Amino acid sequence: MSAKPKDTTDIVAGLSMMAAAGFFGWHTAGLEIGTSLRMGPGYFPMVLSGLLFVLGLIILLRSFGREDDEPFGKVAWRGLLFILPAPIFFGLTVRGLGFVPALFFTTLIASQASMRMRPLAALILAVAVTILSTLIFSYGLGLPFRRFGPWLGM
Repeated sequence: MSAKPKDTTDIVAGLSMMAAAGFFGWHTAGLEIGTSLRMGPGYFPMVLSGLLFVLGLIILLRSFGREDDEPFGKVAWRGLLFILPAPIFFGLTVRGLGFVPALFFTTLIASQASMRMRPLAALILAVAVTILSTLIFSYGLGLPFRRFGPWLGM
């Protein structure tokens, strides 16, 4: 392993992940952590922050051992424009629309990230994800959420 970094992309990625982990870990520090058997509200975020930090450290250290620097490549703008807004849409509409319609439209939005996705296939995917998720989370696990929200008058 050489002392001079060879892959600047991995350096930036590793440091970014470590910084994000530090930020979220710092905000979690004010919450009660608890133990593995009696987890507090800060336990899971702290574990995720720790894992993210370790992953960032691994990526950073690997950047020093690379032989060649790969070009960054083309940015998948279509994916960014549809994948990132999908969970934001879900979070903003799940209380008003309810779980079923919010998840249906979220799946439709996210499915448009692929250029190969056709409208009928996206519709079938959205229906399948909505039905399976409702069966699993509402009926199977019994999570207390409204299937249809007040915006729909139901």
